[in-house]
Amino acid sequence: MSKVYTTEELIQILADERQACLKGERLKLEVTVSGNPVIDQFIRTDGLQKFTAYQDFKNAIHDYQREHQVSGIVWKEVSVKGKILRYPEVDTQLTALSSDLEILQAAKNSILEFWYEVSAGMDLYLSFNNNKQHQLIFLSDVERIVQRTEWATLLKWENPNFLEIVLQLGWGNPEEASYKRGRPKSGSEFIHAVNPGNLPIG
Repeated sequence: MSKVYTTEELIQILADERQACLKGERLKLEVTVSGNPVIDQFIRTDGLQKFTAYQDFKNAIHDYQREHQVSGIVWKEVSVKGKILRYPEVDTQLTALSSDLEILQAAKNSILEFWYEVSAGMDLYLSFNNNKQHQLIFLSDVERIVQRTEWATLLKWENPNFLEIVLQLGWGNPEEASYKRGRPKSGSEFIHAVNPGNLPIG
C-alpha cells in the first residue's frame, strides 16, 4: 500500500509548488488572455500561465485530499489579553472535507465565547466591499449574523499601541467563503473589534 501524505506534508508540497510556479519553473502554456490568437500574441501571459499552473496543481491536491480523506484542518492558537484559545481552521491552500466542517462547527461556540470575552468594550466594525470599507455596528448586529453562522475563525493584529481582533463568521465551504466566490451557498462576514477611537486596518 502506498503512503498517504499528511495534512502538513500537503501544505509543504503546495508551498514548494507555488514557489516553483512563481519562479516560472511551471507554466500552463496553452493559457490565453483573450482567446483571440491575434490579440494574445501582443499580451504577456506568463503571470497567468504561472497562476493557472498552480491552480491546476492545487485542484489536484484537493482531489487527493478527498480521495484519501486527508483533512484540511490545521490547529491555530491565539493569545489576547492574557487569554489563550486553540482552535481549528482550514488551511488556506487546502479544501475542507465534510468531517472538517463538523470539526469547525463543533468549535464555533468556544471561538465565539473567546471573542465575546476579549472584545468586550471594544468598537465593532463590519467589513464590506472586500474589506476595503468598514461600518460601525453593535453587539446585537453581531448576534444576528451569528444566527446564520456555521463556523467561525479568528485573526489578530497587535502591537504596543494597537489591537484588532477579527472574527470571521462563515457558512458553507471555507475555501469558497473566504474569497466570496461561493455566495450564497458559501460565504462569510468579518467583524473587526478595535479599541475605542481606532479604525480597523485589516
